[in-house]
Amino acid sequence: MTTKAGRGRAFVDAYLADYVPQAVRIGMTLDRVLVSPPVWLEDDANTVTAIWTVSGHEQWWQTAISRRFDAGFVDFWHRVEPMVAQRSRSMEAAAESVEDMCRV
Repeated sequence: MTTKAGRGRAFVDAYLADYVPQAVRIGMTLDRVLVSPPVWLEDDANTVTAIWTVSGHEQWWQTAISRRFDAGFVDFWHRVEPMVAQRSRSMEAAAESVEDMCRV
């Protein structure tokens, strides 16, 4: 996520307080939250990267679907919209796990 200027710390605080507990509830594990540059900027944007893990392909599919339709996640993104300039999501798996990921 790229925050709006001066909103990095507020966004991370909201993310940790509101988003993380919801994600943990559906089986996700927060690996780390990275902030770039590693200083809270007042006149510019911070980039925030949250890295999550799940256990296996079944858990991945469950969490991928749950987040799209869970009102708590939708509400969170609406609440933080004034803090966020841009956001994107990517999902990865270890190369040796890709075959399992395709089993639905």
